[in-house]
Formats: sequence, C-alpha cells, structure tokens
Amino acid sequence: MTKIKEFIKSPFVWIGTTYFAEGFPYTVIRIISSIFFRDKGVSLENVGLTSLYGLPWTIKFLWGPYVDKYSTRRNWLLSTEILFSIILLLTTLLAPIDGGLFIIGVLFFIAAFIAATHDIAIDGFYMEALSNAEQEKFIGYRILAYRLSMMFGQGVIVTIGAVYSWTLAFMASAVLFILFFFYHLWVLPKNEETKYEIKELLPYLKDLLIFPIFIDRFKKKQKRELTTIFIIYTTIGFIIWFKYFLKSPFYSGLAKEFFIFKKLSYARWIGLFILLSLVVLILLKGKIKKKLIKNKDSFYAKSFLAFIDRKKIAYAIAFIIFIRTGEFMLHSMTGTFFVDLGIKTHIGWITSGVGLPASIFGALLGGWIISKYGFKKTAFPLLLLQNITNLGYMWLAWSLSDFVIKNTGNKEPIAIGVKNLVAVASINGFEQFSAGLGTAVLTTYLLRLCVKEFKTAHFALGTGLMSVSGVVAGIAGGIITTEIGYEMFFLISFISAIPGMVLLYFIPQFTMGEK
Repeated sequence: MTKIKEFIKSPFVWIGTTYFAEGFPYTVIRIISSIFFRDKGVSLENVGLTSLYGLPWTIKFLWGPYVDKYSTRRNWLLSTEILFSIILLLTTLLAPIDGGLFIIGVLFFIAAFIAATHDIAIDGFYMEALSNAEQEKFIGYRILAYRLSMMFGQGVIVTIGAVYSWTLAFMASAVLFILFFFYHLWVLPKNEETKYEIKELLPYLKDLLIFPIFIDRFKKKQKRELTTIFIIYTTIGFIIWFKYFLKSPFYSGLAKEFFIFKKLSYARWIGLFILLSLVVLILLKGKIKKKLIKNKDSFYAKSFLAFIDRKKIAYAIAFIIFIRTGEFMLHSMTGTFFVDLGIKTHIGWITSGVGLPASIFGALLGGWIISKYGFKKTAFPLLLLQNITNLGYMWLAWSLSDFVIKNTGNKEPIAIGVKNLVAVASINGFEQFSAGLGTAVLTTYLLRLCVKEFKTAHFALGTGLMSVSGVVAGIAGGIITTEIGYEMFFLISFISAIPGMVLLYFIPQFTMGEK
C-alpha cells in the first residue's frame, strides 16, 4: 500500500497529469470549440473567429513575470484549474440553449487566457520542482502526456458530443478537470516560497479596471502606472477597431485587388504585428536596455532585462523563430495536398492512427537521446531528420502529380491505389515521428534559455516566440503553392528550414537554470 501511495505521488505520475491537463484546455478551446459551434449551426465566418482563441498563447509572455513574482506556481496552477472547471460547468448548462452560444463563445475567450496562464504555471512548476537532469530526462514524457490529451479530446470528447450530446461531452470534460484539480491539490509538492502575496497584485488590477472612470485619482508619483495602463487600453482599443476595419469596404477592396490581403486573417495580422514588434525590440535593444536599467527595481523590467541582456541573444531568438519555419510551412499545406490528391476520406486514420502515435514515439525517443548523449551532439541530426521529410512530400507531389491534376476539385476522385496510399501514410508517419524529435530539441533549448530567477516568464516568452514563424508560413503556403505547385512548395519549405539549422552553430549554449 505504501509503494502504491509513493508511486501515485511520484514525479512520473504528476508530470503526466499536469501536462495532460495542460494540453486538454488547449484542445477544448482551439479544436473542439470549432467543431461544437459548427455542429450547432454557426456560420463558417463566425466559426473562423475561434482562431482568435489562440492569441493568449502567443502573448502570454506579457503576464509571465507576474506568475513568477506573486504567490507560487503551485497556487497559480490550482487556481486556473478550478476556474477552467467552472467555465466547463457553465458551458455544460448553456450548451442545450440556442441563445447560449454567444455566451459560450465569450466564456471560451476568457478560458483561453486562463488556460494560457495555466500553461505558464505548469511549465514554471516543472522547472522549480525538478533538478536540471530530471527536467531533461522527462522532456519526451511531458510531450507524450500533452499529445495524449489532444488525442483524448479529439477522439473521446468529440465523439461523445457528436454521437450523444455536447452537454454530456462538456460535463465529462468538467468532471475530468475537477479530478485533476483535487489530485494536484493532494500530490503536488509545496516546494516554493511566496515572494509576494497575491493580494499585493490586486491594487494594480483595481487601478487597471477603474482607469477609464477615475483617471483623476492618479498622482504624479504614479506616472509610470498611468502610462502603462494608458498603453494597455490604447492597445485594446486598436485591436477592437482593427477587427471592424477588416470588415470595411476599403479593406474588402484591397482584398479583391491584392491576393495577399485576402490571405491575411485577423489572427494573422495580430501575429505579424507581434513579429514586427519583435524585430523592433531586437533593433532597439540598446535603448530598451537603458530604459530597463532606469527601472531596475521593477520585477517586470528585471525579467526582460535578464532575458535580452545576454551575449548572442539575437541568435537565440532567431533560432527559436526559424527552427520550425519549414515544419510550419509543411503543415500549412499537407491537408490541402491530401484533399487535392483525392484521399480526404483517409485523412482521419492516416493522421490519428499513424501520425499521432509516431509523433509520441518521436518525442519520447528525442528526449531520451538528448538526455543520454547531450544537446550539442544530437541537436543537428535530430533537426535534419525533422526537416528532411519535406523532401519526402516533394517526392510524393512529383510521383503522384497526375492524381493531383485529375482529382483537384473533383467530387468523385480517382483512387490512387493501395501502394501509393501506403507511401503517403508512411511519409506522414515519419514526418510526425521526426517532428517529435525536433520538438524535444526545441523544448530542451527553451529550458536552458531560462534564467533561474525568471524561469516561468522566460519559458513563456520562448514558447510565444516559437509560434511567430507559423503566422508567416500560414500566409505564404497558399500563395506559393498557387503560383508554382506542390512540388516546388515542398522544396521551398525544406530550404526555409535551413537557416534554423545553420543558426544552431551560432546560438549561445546556455546552462540550464543559470543565474
């Protein structure tokens, strides 16, 4: 009995449950929500707005320092889990009501910020609770748990919703998450000291909320806070205005004249703004550093100063951004390639039955290889394997080009044959396997990038940077394929991955948990 209790409370178990719990909200909000809304008869245009739910995961680094500074990561983790459970319970009550869809949409948007904060807390807790050697040892395992949660969400929860009822599906999700909350409340070690009580954050939040009404309450000594809050509200106002601008006749005219504007959705525009801000940040690094030094007593300033004030940090940032460019480009068009190839009815078993298990195995193997042989020796061959599959897709597009030509837009496509179907499934499986290897490389480097005092904020910043190139890749995919076809597109996707692999030899080799 004692051994069972020790096993239940062991890192092996709670790492699995925390990262399963990290992936599940993402799956509900980013994937299941679009299926639910469409099944409820919501228009494709409005379902497309669910892409905005991904925004908090991209900008979560903005509030990462506060998770580091106030309370403990364990408390943030538990608080966000109970809040997400409440939202799932509310969704359960509203799901049968037609008029409740709009409220559910708003709840999911709020839940996206909660879930992104939950991610920050889990990653921070993982780095705090485990030694450096243990962190690298469990990299593949945490990726496995995350992907299993996605499989569970897309397989079990979606099936319950589609076959039985969405009320039952969301109820099952809520029960599952409540169980996670109580388990984590029981087993997660209390290994942190509170730097600042959470109640000390409340006055700042109060000022943020009352700013539009009680601006006169600010004194001169609060000038910095006033400026910060003004910037926040100005940014929110711009984001709201820009949403309506994209629906204006002026922008519609631009979209008709220029194909690129038609491809730039609201979410992609936001991503480009973030990318542009990042470029400005790198170019103005010196001036920003001087500003941060002036405000060195600010925990927020200290966090960002600790991140950017390091040798070759620009190479590190570029590496994080470009390392997945080829993968993002490939993924942006593989779905349409399968459809134009005439195998859309086979996508389900190929991606879930072959691709997902291969991805899980790749993540586990990649984590084990890096842990055993070291990051420096293994990073390049693992990344090369990740990107060489793009050439495999190029070969598919070349060898099956006749089927692409005949089946594109054909409602009754010509069968490509068992031999060709096996080739497609094999290359997709290897692509997912090698993507798991590459994910292990990037995760290891992100862990090493984090300064000990600000590890939670720095990991959130790194994962936000990681997704930036996906915005550009998503825009470029359709345009390039339309102009030059799938064969050349897949070749270009491989070429676009080369800068990231080359940067591997220029990036600083940080020591995990350095001060």
